[in-house]
Amino acid sequence: MATRGGKLFHRIKINPPQFFALGFLLLIALGTILLMLPIATADRHHLSFIDALFEATSAVCVTGLVVVDTQTTFTLFGQIVLLCLIQVGGLGFMTLTVFIALLLRRNISFEERHLVKESLNQDSYQGIVTMVRFVLLFTIICEVIGTIILGIHWGDEFGYPKSFYYGLFHSISAFNNAGFDIMGDFSSMTAYVDDPIVNLTLTSLLVLGGIGFIVVADIFQKRKTRKRLTLHTKVVLWMSAVLVVSGTLLIFLLEYGNPATIGNLSWNDKLLASYFHGVVPRTAGFNSLNTADLTLGSQLVTMALMFIGGGTGGTAGGIKVTTFAILLFAVWALIKGKQEVNIRNRRIPGDLVFRAFSITTYSVLLVSLFVFLLAITEKGAALNYIAFEVLSAFGTVGMSLGLTPDLSESGKILLSILMFMGRVGPITIAFALAFRIRKTAVRNPEERIIIG
Repeated sequence: MATRGGKLFHRIKINPPQFFALGFLLLIALGTILLMLPIATADRHHLSFIDALFEATSAVCVTGLVVVDTQTTFTLFGQIVLLCLIQVGGLGFMTLTVFIALLLRRNISFEERHLVKESLNQDSYQGIVTMVRFVLLFTIICEVIGTIILGIHWGDEFGYPKSFYYGLFHSISAFNNAGFDIMGDFSSMTAYVDDPIVNLTLTSLLVLGGIGFIVVADIFQKRKTRKRLTLHTKVVLWMSAVLVVSGTLLIFLLEYGNPATIGNLSWNDKLLASYFHGVVPRTAGFNSLNTADLTLGSQLVTMALMFIGGGTGGTAGGIKVTTFAILLFAVWALIKGKQEVNIRNRRIPGDLVFRAFSITTYSVLLVSLFVFLLAITEKGAALNYIAFEVLSAFGTVGMSLGLTPDLSESGKILLSILMFMGRVGPITIAFALAFRIRKTAVRNPEERIIIG
């Protein structure tokens, strides 16, 4: 029997992309109102509407770009509001809605199952409710473990129980790939550049949250049933490994002699800092190095990693590693003169290849448009600074060269829009704006165009 929510969904005939976009907009609106309350800020003077909107959008879209310092600006109430927005935005409100319905022993309608299936990028309805339980349980376990490790480690520095609150805040922020921190003065994790416990704990959390719940569930399922991993899981794992290793190596080489970053660190600390910076652009937002001090080459590497992002169905943004992998294999197939794209002896459907190129093209055009618009609104800002902030917003990363806090109101609005589009997804936005997809049996005659 369909639930009241399912009947409403059916009656208003809203499609999943529209539902997701509307849900995120409502969360952002609620967060904006709460952050504007005097109780949310330390000086009891409410944030301006634009600043509150920017902060709420950044939290819901798990980006981490900020226009005010989180630690000094917000009270405990304001920080908890941010944490709730990060958690709901990272997991997806439909996942939490279904979980609450299960706790209340309410039946889950077909429409609600359909929404969860779309939000988690599942191929079928089978095991949807089980998947929701797994996602919530896995999230809680990871965040609790991170809280305990960081809480104990920071005990001497912050004192108990404050250290566990710091551990909880940064564990939730890391697992959801949000990048918000409460270290003060926009410093992020620069004070812990040589601290292996902080570095490894945060990177482990962001990798577990960023590779996608589909991958994690598949790995756990293999351990129980001994079945082989799906091609999706294999591609995400080895592509992520390639990006982490290559990112770490490039940062290490490009920054090795830079005294403003890792030049004066020991060999082990150089590797640790390079590893941290090789991981966080996909798409955590923390930084243990001052990004403004990075060489131009390192900034370009960081921008590339931010654009690619993490795994599908997780808390990361970007075009996703699977999209990037399909692009690489499609180009390789073209070079080899093959008409089909194959990965590990498996043929990739043509519609997936077309979708990968469409997503990438749309994303490139979107990023280019916002770079152009910010170049107009932020007069005097260097192009690499603008491009870095734009890619950080699009990839929902949160890393910054320091331009974001100094943005004009127009610039803040533009980045807020881009963070929303980057989180919901450019293709999802395109479908959400379309009232219907028209199918026709009529096909136009074919004619070739000379390219290349």
